[in-house]
Amino acid sequence: MARCRPAAATSIGWLAFQWGLFLLPSSALLAGLLLLTALVLGSCQRQQPFWRDPWNWPLLIAALLMLVGCVQAYSGGRAWVGLGNWLPFFWAFWGFQPYLVSDEARRRCALWLVAGTLPVVITGLGQLWWGWQGPWQLFGGLIVWFMAPGGEPTGRLSGLFDYANIAGAWLALVWPFCLAALLQPALSRFQRSVAFGVAIAVVAALVLTDSRNAWGGLMLAIPFVFGPARWPWLLPLMVLALLPVTLAALPGSPSGLQQWARTFVPEGIWARLNDMRYIQDRELMSTRMSQWGVALQFIDSRPWLGWGAAAFSVLYPLRTGQWHGHAHNLPLELAVSHGIPVALLVVGTVLALLITVLRRGVLTGGVLISRGLSSTVFDRAWWTASLILVVMHASDMPFFDSRLNIAGWILLAGLRCIILPQQSLHHARLGLDDDVR
Repeated sequence: MARCRPAAATSIGWLAFQWGLFLLPSSALLAGLLLLTALVLGSCQRQQPFWRDPWNWPLLIAALLMLVGCVQAYSGGRAWVGLGNWLPFFWAFWGFQPYLVSDEARRRCALWLVAGTLPVVITGLGQLWWGWQGPWQLFGGLIVWFMAPGGEPTGRLSGLFDYANIAGAWLALVWPFCLAALLQPALSRFQRSVAFGVAIAVVAALVLTDSRNAWGGLMLAIPFVFGPARWPWLLPLMVLALLPVTLAALPGSPSGLQQWARTFVPEGIWARLNDMRYIQDRELMSTRMSQWGVALQFIDSRPWLGWGAAAFSVLYPLRTGQWHGHAHNLPLELAVSHGIPVALLVVGTVLALLITVLRRGVLTGGVLISRGLSSTVFDRAWWTASLILVVMHASDMPFFDSRLNIAGWILLAGLRCIILPQQSLHHARLGLDDDVR
């Protein structure tokens, strides 16, 4: 562990950070304590304050607007509690960077996330195939796993998570790192066999979550992690592989071709993608489009400071008679809760990070080569995992699970480190952390 430790990180902080990543999918409590320790130590190592980095300025302004909005929030005390989903993580975005400043440190952290995911895969397969069920307790009830027999919902793998869609989001986030581990050079035959076995197990578990978002993340990761150099043969191969699935699931496909495709594609896949069998049973007010339309009405009523955190779950039933805990879209949820300016600041920062890293050549190695380093498949995987999590928040809200929220901000901190200027990177490795931009 010590040989990969960035010079800017203390030994204790680096150890706590790695163990926190490993335990994160299994126990938010234990991982949170370890990561909080790492965060405090990492922040103390920074020689320049939070506000010296321009990337923190939008988050700082958003935090101030959130605090102001809580004073007049419709959701009352929930608004103040809801700040816990945001303000600590603005700090974490900055305080975790000393542990992610080098490509080797990011590679090691990615592998810890993969290793920590194995309990999710094993328990998930166990609940579906062998009838495992909770609650399971460790350390006198300090850790409790409420694992539903047969999955939650029934028939869908959820593992150590409360719901299959959340388990699918976690597995989709980790999948690019599994692929990177398999593609990294200089592995022995045994090491590559282990990496292949882990990747297959994660894919199997991901498919069994029956989450369409997770399936999309599975496919999205492949071309980006492999890199553009392989696209001339990879993209046509993926199109050919996905063509039968598209024909089987797409309404309006020629009946002959559709029947042919359905002989190859399992019904569980094309029926889930098609989703037409449930259309008659679904009330209009329970659909995503209805939720988004009503959310826009709420935003129009209070565009500047919003209604307060968790207000959607209070307002939506009053408007429609149907209960939903959130808007199933992160920008809309932010705008309803905290106003349009906060939504633009937070979402804009995340998108700017993704675009900046992409423009500096993370997929082709340009930014790394310009710093005198070799391009790594793990930096491509890091960017891809971030992209997948962002895309998922367009139609769902997995960040309400604390483990995914923590992992997401760690990914963003890693993106910030990828685009550190050469001088700042050098000083950070020496522990000086000169934040001159």
